[in-house]
Amino acid sequence: MKFLVLIGLLFTVGCASSTNKRDVVVSNAYDVSPIINGATVPSSMVRNIDGKEVDLNKELTGKNTVLVFYRGGWCPYCNLQLKGLRKIEKKLNKLGWEIVGISPDSPESLKKSVEKNGLTYGLYSDSKANATRDFGLAFKVDDKTNTKYLGYGINLDKSSGESHHILPVPGVYLINKDAEVVFNYVHPNYKVRLKESIILNAAKELK
Repeated sequence: MKFLVLIGLLFTVGCASSTNKRDVVVSNAYDVSPIINGATVPSSMVRNIDGKEVDLNKELTGKNTVLVFYRGGWCPYCNLQLKGLRKIEKKLNKLGWEIVGISPDSPESLKKSVEKNGLTYGLYSDSKANATRDFGLAFKVDDKTNTKYLGYGINLDKSSGESHHILPVPGVYLINKDAEVVFNYVHPNYKVRLKESIILNAAKELK
């Protein structure tokens, strides 16, 4: 099928690697090694918007999920992505898919994102960077960049409640009911995000 060929092409755009080493934090977004198609969602402990700690694998098992890793509610590109996903949410739901967003933001910060972007889908806090590391998406913001962010009014410590300065490379994963990755798109350039139309087409093909 033509779209499955497209999926393969999209897969090569990111940095995905079958030799991913778990729990690795690199110093450059271009050096991450994300998990790939066929991998099972790791049992990573994250928190829901109410602050309750949950196992991400158990949360996603039994559901077809569009899982989106984003940098945080402070990131304008992430907010555009979150709003864009809202536009296709109903169509995805009709196809049997749900949307889940995950970022280093604390539960309190997640609530602000929900209000700001009018979101109706679920968000999870990975402030400890457990899932980010387990998915092979973790990189650490260097001191120079962090200082620059502070000059822009972006405080990573305040947003996450942690001081590790670990961020995920933005990524989109389609995960089946067996908690298995069936589609992935990861791009080290945080300004590049997967179009909603492609996510929707992938969901239709992989239903």
